[in-house]
Amino acid sequence: MTSTTKRPPLEYYLGLKYPVTIESAPEGGYFVEIEDLPGCMSQGETVEEALKMIEEARHLWLEIAYEDGMDIPLPRSEQEYSGKFLVRTPKNLHRKLDQMANREGVSLNQFLVSTLAYAVGQSETSIKKKTGKKQTVKS
Repeated sequence: MTSTTKRPPLEYYLGLKYPVTIESAPEGGYFVEIEDLPGCMSQGETVEEALKMIEEARHLWLEIAYEDGMDIPLPRSEQEYSGKFLVRTPKNLHRKLDQMANREGVSLNQFLVSTLAYAVGQSETSIKKKTGKKQTVKS
């Protein structure tokens, strides 16, 4: 038995906003990629040219995938994340974190969120320094 689920029209997919990753290329210019669409990438001498080229690549990728009857992934969005996750830690780490939160006068949750945000920011800064400029925009 086959599914008779009707697919949205191509225009629906063309209207979606996919995050685009832009990186300065070591040899000059910029490399651009839409990670949600496997293999959808391009390059340009300037940021503007790279964004124009990835927009053309996105259209072609979507048109070909649609014509071939492939499943087209939807863009990542913040709605996919609830903001909640479970972390299991050793009891002694849990105790130390709770003590640190108490010293700061905040809840354990607030302490962990601010500590994780700080660590992620430090990590992103370190990666940018090592690999060059990288940013994500919506296409």
